Amino acid sequence: MMMRARDIMTRDVVTISGSATVAEAVEIMKSKDLRSLIVDRRSAADAYGIVTETDIVYKVAAYGRNPNAMRVYEIMTKPCVVINPDLGVEYVARLFAQTGIRRAPVIEGELLGIISITDILRRSDFVTNPKKLYIEDQIEVARSEARRVSDEKGASSPAAAAAWDVVEELQAEASHQMNQSATASRNALEEYCRQYPDAPECREYDD
Repeated sequence: MMMRARDIMTRDVVTISGSATVAEAVEIMKSKDLRSLIVDRRSAADAYGIVTETDIVYKVAAYGRNPNAMRVYEIMTKPCVVINPDLGVEYVARLFAQTGIRRAPVIEGELLGIISITDILRRSDFVTNPKKLYIEDQIEVARSEARRVSDEKGASSPAAAAAWDVVEELQAEASHQMNQSATASRNALEEYCRQYPDAPECREYDD
């Protein structure tokens, strides 16, 4: 059975307000030995954000900006990539690889946890029990990426259109595989009934 994001995520998530100063974010990260903080929503309809140590170093320290004068919302990523808790770990890894991120909040209506590449490396069983990647999970990954691109580039942008094309192609492939599977099953049953016409399954099949 494939491990899911909910199986390896960190449930104790530290959050911060977007209006907090970068200096406050740094202090929390240092005191709790964290590399990122989830940025709280302003309302139930708002999106979550994330601020990472990379954001702070690249956008504040690298330019000599005053972290006491800058706010988290100025450097955070919002909306950020979010992970469905039932997404397979292998697909979380693929999504991370495609987007170049290292961690993301796990959300199902509300914030459930956070998952990182460290969680995948240390808590998952991908080394001892590698899994086949199923197309349904590929579609979920592609859909998450398409939503992220749409949010960042605009729903009508060429990048968003291309990302959603990937989703449609995978959905078409899934439909094709399903039809092939159904045809194979039907053909197998027909062959079985030719050999064993009195079998109960064949009488039901004839009906």
